[in-house]
Amino acid sequence: MKYIAHIDVMPLKELLDPQGKAVNTSLHNLGLSGINDVRIGKQIHLHIEAQSKEAAENIAREACKKLLANPVMESFDFTVIEG
Repeated sequence: MKYIAHIDVMPLKELLDPQGKAVNTSLHNLGLSGINDVRIGKQIHLHIEAQSKEAAENIAREACKKLLANPVMESFDFTVIEG
């Protein structure tokens, strides 16, 4: 079956996010003062061929652990849907 994994990779909350801080400052400079914090991450979509949803989830998890997310600096979360 075919599945699509929607993966979100974000900087760990304990770490500074210089890109997010720069965007936050720019938003304030544009007069958007109601924004308190910005975190910048990345979104990845994987198209996976697997026998089951559980197998597709395992493939997505391994891809995140081995390549897509740096565990020292980033966390990841994902959902897998039939596609």
